[in-house]
Amino acid sequence: MTNPQRIAILGAGPMGLATAYQLAKDGHHPVVFEADDRVGGMTASFDFSGLKIERYYHFHCISDSGFLTMLDELGLADRMRWTETKMGYWFGKRLQPWGNPIALLKFKGLSLTAKFRYGLHAFLSTKRKDWRPLDHVEATGWIKRWVGDEAWQSLWQRLFDYKFYDYSDNLSAAWIWSRIRRIGNSRYDIFREKLGYLDGGSDTLLNGMQRAIEASGGQFRLSTPVTRVVIEQGAVKGVETPAGFEAFDKVVSTIPLPFVPRVMPDLPQDILAKFSALKNVAVVCVIAKLSKPLTENFWLNTNDDDMDIPGLVEYTNLRPLDQHVVYVPFYMPGEHPKYGDADEVFTDKVRRYLKTINPGLSDDDFIDIRANRYRYAQPICPPGYLESIPPRKLPVDGLWVADTSHYYPEDRGISESIDFGRMLAREVTA
Repeated sequence: MTNPQRIAILGAGPMGLATAYQLAKDGHHPVVFEADDRVGGMTASFDFSGLKIERYYHFHCISDSGFLTMLDELGLADRMRWTETKMGYWFGKRLQPWGNPIALLKFKGLSLTAKFRYGLHAFLSTKRKDWRPLDHVEATGWIKRWVGDEAWQSLWQRLFDYKFYDYSDNLSAAWIWSRIRRIGNSRYDIFREKLGYLDGGSDTLLNGMQRAIEASGGQFRLSTPVTRVVIEQGAVKGVETPAGFEAFDKVVSTIPLPFVPRVMPDLPQDILAKFSALKNVAVVCVIAKLSKPLTENFWLNTNDDDMDIPGLVEYTNLRPLDQHVVYVPFYMPGEHPKYGDADEVFTDKVRRYLKTINPGLSDDDFIDIRANRYRYAQPICPPGYLESIPPRKLPVDGLWVADTSHYYPEDRGISESIDFGRMLAREVTA
């Protein structure tokens, strides 16, 4: 490398790590700044009473090429495990199979016409290639036109109401389509779904990437939030942290976009306004460790007037562990009053919900239960969202800003973040 550059990376989530990895691989000197005391962002793990596990659930699909390529390069492909998983639906106060044509046909509480329309919409969504015509289409109207009011109310409405609340009737159909397609493409035949996990969890990937970055000369500043990106005369000069000022040739931010105005107040006002206008969903994710299984399903959709969740994930039906682990995410806009409720409010609900789904569970079967929170879990994408995303290359020499919003309409994911981060690194040094 005849002209290596010193580049600051803000954020050590998968996108930031992938950016730093590619920069280091290409001979540059990335320095990764992370406010947390560990790498990973939403993929990071914590000590769950002796079990090292992700704070928020993650799984991998057979179509996650960026993630699988990274494992190959790190020499970690042999740590990948694939499992045939099942889906279920808690509907009509009963647990029903879900996720394949036979389950749909046998589903109780839905007419044959509604089942046909729902299945046709899901099938055609997996076959659609061009998403751009859906960018300006409102999602609830799009789904209702395809599946009808009955299937909408039974199978879709609660997902929208208990994730997006007041924003539920103003979402991009392209964004919802991408979620349908990803799960549909995780099937290796029409009746069976195969999902993946890493032996050792996400830490296997995160630690591998960190080691590779450091081995190529990259550095990490953990527990070191960037308080300001220093901009002078239209160009980046470096970053300020509680430890002081550091000069850099370029800066790449991968922190959630709503944080950008705080650390880059010197950006042009019209650009700051774009960042400030973006909305995000927060999450309170309760994780329970049980002495017995809840169900045989990995993914369980819920439609119950007594439960304010659209579903839950029984993680150990994907990745076997000594105890049974269930994630129950409560999504809501970050400004919603419910986000301020104490952790005990959410954990008490989860105890009640799980005992309702499986009456064989008792309080003694709950080994431990915790709640983790993330204020900016994912963007809220209204119709026309593509036009509202601020450009990743800002009108400042040497400054790039991106987060998971920038690979819209794809939903946030490790593989998508890896692909985007590597592309970003190449663009920054082109």
